[in-house]
Amino acid sequence: MVWYTGQYYALFYLQSILKVNLRTGFIIVAIAMLIGMPFFTVFGALSDKIGRKKIILAGCLLAVLTYYPIYHAMENAAGNHVITFKSTQNPVTKAWTLTPLTQDPADPNKLVPAKEAPNPNVPMLILLVWIQVIYVTMVYGPIAAYLVEAFPAKIRYTSFSLPYHIGNGIFGGLVPLVGLWGCAATGNIYSGLWYPMAVAAMTFIVGSLLLKETVHVKIWTEVGAKK
Repeated sequence: MVWYTGQYYALFYLQSILKVNLRTGFIIVAIAMLIGMPFFTVFGALSDKIGRKKIILAGCLLAVLTYYPIYHAMENAAGNHVITFKSTQNPVTKAWTLTPLTQDPADPNKLVPAKEAPNPNVPMLILLVWIQVIYVTMVYGPIAAYLVEAFPAKIRYTSFSLPYHIGNGIFGGLVPLVGLWGCAATGNIYSGLWYPMAVAAMTFIVGSLLLKETVHVKIWTEVGAKK
């Protein structure tokens, strides 16, 4: 959830809701990811010292606490003052299309379609997306080691694959669809965040209460024991 939100939903939000130029939106996300990429190794190495669980759950908690202010700041940095949007549904495909709306300069009580952001604050937008990428690296840097260490060798690959691909394919894959549906249903430009925030919060609570730390697990001891 944190991964799909910090990269894919951030791009959708920039281009489709804030009306940032498509090319500029791609550049913003690409630079943020490039700068954030080394932190996969940083948090992976840190998890070897202080534990996997702490870092993964910290990334989830930070996402829950800060997504709203981050996306408010992104709206301010885009500079075209999108307030809400009009949603229309294709009668054939049933797909929703969003038209961002802003105040009419000539009549503050009237909403008009927002134009492409004329002068977005690109450095600020890169920073705001980069912060989200840092959350991604906190969750993903330690996750492979955590899943390998969480299960005994005889069921490890099945047990590793099942939660990983359910998490990515189903929960993560639904982020754009649920986000678009939520925006269309409410007219709230931030309602696309409710789904990933809810799942990240659930992950933090369940993980804190039920998941064990695995950094002390040495997977090669199973091989030694059989000898």
